[in-house]
Amino acid sequence: MSRTLKEAPLTTANARLKLKAGVHWRAIDADIHLGYRKGTRAGRWLVRWYLGQQRYERETIGSADDEAQADGLNVFSFTQAKNAAVDIVVRKRAEAAIAATGEIPTVGSVVESYMASRDARHLSQGGTGKSDARRRLTRHVICDEELCAVNLHDLTVDHLRRWTRQWPDSLAASSLRRISNDFKAALNAAADSERERMPPGLPGTIKFGLAAGEDSAPVSRDKQALPDDDIRKIIEAARIVDAESQWDGDLLRMILVLAATGARFSQVRRLAVGDVQPDQCRLMVPTSRKGRGTKKVSHTAVRVGEDVIEALRPELIGRKPSEPLLRRWRHTQVPDSDGSRRPKWERSSREAWVNASELGRPWAAILTKAGMSKDIVPYAFRHSSIVRQLRRGLPVQLVAKSHDTSAAIIERHYASAIIDALDDLAAAAVIPLVAPQADNVVPMRR
Repeated sequence: MSRTLKEAPLTTANARLKLKAGVHWRAIDADIHLGYRKGTRAGRWLVRWYLGQQRYERETIGSADDEAQADGLNVFSFTQAKNAAVDIVVRKRAEAAIAATGEIPTVGSVVESYMASRDARHLSQGGTGKSDARRRLTRHVICDEELCAVNLHDLTVDHLRRWTRQWPDSLAASSLRRISNDFKAALNAAADSERERMPPGLPGTIKFGLAAGEDSAPVSRDKQALPDDDIRKIIEAARIVDAESQWDGDLLRMILVLAATGARFSQVRRLAVGDVQPDQCRLMVPTSRKGRGTKKVSHTAVRVGEDVIEALRPELIGRKPSEPLLRRWRHTQVPDSDGSRRPKWERSSREAWVNASELGRPWAAILTKAGMSKDIVPYAFRHSSIVRQLRRGLPVQLVAKSHDTSAAIIERHYASAIIDALDDLAAAAVIPLVAPQADNVVPMRR
């Protein structure tokens, strides 16, 4: 146990003024002592705590309020120093306990672990290369060496708020949310797996520290919807580009299914031959892999037109139900036969689409052929499909279900389309209330 302590009067500046030069101690509890080092002018506060076997560990707290006014940050009153001493000891003991059970996780190490798990998940889902989460976290979190060096149990709201304040103004609100959500997921995963070693307030620290990434106002998506005539123009342009670039119908089918279903590329590329139901004019679109946990259903039924079914019919003939529905040619580079020219690309096999980036160049060619703005992205098909159904009076819940999202998201981003649809429905229910008046014109006498 610790030695018997002779306590010094430290509670006021006047009491400390009478002390001799040197270090004076006062007990906070049996094993924690608050110290005051008397100097020629202002003194400094110290804390020491008992480790066992007559050993102590010591740390400086800050300056005493002998000359300057206490602020609780750099200059401390007796009460402030006492509270700070307890906080330091609690933190140091927690660090020692964590270190005793293994390596102390840092922000950087938990983010690296999360990126590795996301990469593995990406590959297991048929992706290639690294995940998008790794790209975002590497660019915006791992590059912050100061933040990454912070021990996870020492993480504070101020650390996270400082990180959010460093975001460049050029980043769109949606990008900020994705980055923040990736970072939050990495920290929460570590807080959950290390819950026995981490302070109980860590989940709250993560939640409030990264709340800034959720403060942006909802973005109106219905303004990004395309008129039906523009969609037909894009599809016709896709038909021409497909023929000119020898896609053998693969490009047209991808564009057509995106436009007809309003599904995400990540869902459409996973369509199998067996997901096409020609007799019902229906596609069973795989649900997205967004979010955590396992979804109750694996596919969403989406009605499409007979023209879409006819365009897909060649891909159904002689193929197994489990094979990917939408494919594209892969090419390999082969040397020229006589070696006089540069190597050329030759078709090797038709395989499933993998990444949305594969649409980049052909999509630009389609927009050029259609004479439309380069700012239009394939995701506009999804916005258009949602807005079209809302304006036709379909219930929000049904629209959300057919597009594999929630009613809350639909209401958040497509408010004006909902208002227009409700206004049309309300107008149809309006009836005249005043009875028509009889003709009261009296003929004039001659």
